[in-house]
Amino acid sequence: MFGIGMPELIIIFVIALIIIGPKKLPDLARALGKGMAEFRKATNEIKSNLDMGDELRGIEEELTDSVSGVIHEAETEEEIEEKDDATVEPDKEEGKNNSTEKKENDR
Repeated sequence: MFGIGMPELIIIFVIALIIIGPKKLPDLARALGKGMAEFRKATNEIKSNLDMGDELRGIEEELTDSVSGVIHEAETEEEIEEKDDATVEPDKEEGKNNSTEKKENDR
């Protein structure tokens, strides 16, 4: 955990027993255990929030790519429609001219 082995833990326990006393040591150990549990819970919660943030960034990037693709497709379709409109309009005018010429030829 912190590089503390069994001999070090025994020395720490003996010093704590001498300083705190045998009556208050269990209460201190319980409080220390609860504090460590809360600390672990908080760190796990933070880790899960960070992981969720990474997932949200990934989703945001995918959504941005999708929207960009849709916009690009829409722009391409508009350009194609504009080209089609530009080619259809001269044909209509030619058709009018041809019909006018036919009428003049019929006379």
